[in-house]
Amino acid sequence: MRVWRQLTDFVARHKSAALITVHDVKGSAPRETGAHMVVRPDGAFHGTIGGGQLEFRMLDIAREMLAQGRGPARIVDQALGPDLGQCCGGRVKILIETFGPQDLEDLAGLAEVEARDRLFEVACRFEEGRVRREVSSSVGDGPRAGWRETHGEARTPVLLFGAGHVGRALVLSLAPLPFAVRWLDAREDAFPSYLPSNAKAVRMRDPEAEIAEAEPGSLVLVMTHDHPLDMAITAAALKRDFPYVGLIGSATKRARFEKRFRELGLSQGKIGSLVCPIGLHGIADKDPAIIAASVTAQLLQVREKVMKD
Repeated sequence: MRVWRQLTDFVARHKSAALITVHDVKGSAPRETGAHMVVRPDGAFHGTIGGGQLEFRMLDIAREMLAQGRGPARIVDQALGPDLGQCCGGRVKILIETFGPQDLEDLAGLAEVEARDRLFEVACRFEEGRVRREVSSSVGDGPRAGWRETHGEARTPVLLFGAGHVGRALVLSLAPLPFAVRWLDAREDAFPSYLPSNAKAVRMRDPEAEIAEAEPGSLVLVMTHDHPLDMAITAAALKRDFPYVGLIGSATKRARFEKRFRELGLSQGKIGSLVCPIGLHGIADKDPAIIAASVTAQLLQVREKVMKD
């Protein structure tokens, strides 16, 4: 979730909004430090700090604070078991802040940095009961009597070749997730009129150049309307060290492609790294939406492994 964009929008539309942040965690808790919720004056919200009694109580406090008008921030210290009857057993500190029209300039500045689709650090400190934030250009110790927050999204780049039924379903499935999709197809009018904000449609001219220019760490999915084109794109992708190269198709298609890849001089290691069929094992339904859900789960697994390595 883009926290600062959401806050800016809520304040601009509704004249006030609250930000609920998991400020500190000790032991087991529903969400990690830095999880957020953005709350409107009428109680509608975006994001989650984990649900359950903790979330309900923090929403009640945020609404009370909004009803009182823009004021000082508040830190609420909760033991999840004794205080709330939650089984996590840990302890959390929750930071709740309110914002009004006078904060729009600062909120818009943070939203502008957030829109660059990268992680960024913010140095924070209390000033007259409110949190003052300054975007930091370097990683280091936080300010005295203060702390640092990390905001933004580290989106994993995805090259998706093909705008057929499965390609369309996959773009929708990836829409709310931390991926940046470059969606490629050579055909005119291949793309729908609406695209999610994390997807960019590109009329493909030179697929091998797209592979050559792709960011390291990109995830590649090949599902065009043309098998020779699939072959060329997949071979080019396997020559690079992408963490995931997936090709739509059956085991029979894979066997035929493997024979051609060997003729092209690709090593068995490279050929063996190809994911085909795509998606999680055990899901056999060929409905495009189900394939998309299965592949999305697979990409999330790959993303998590890459981020840990």
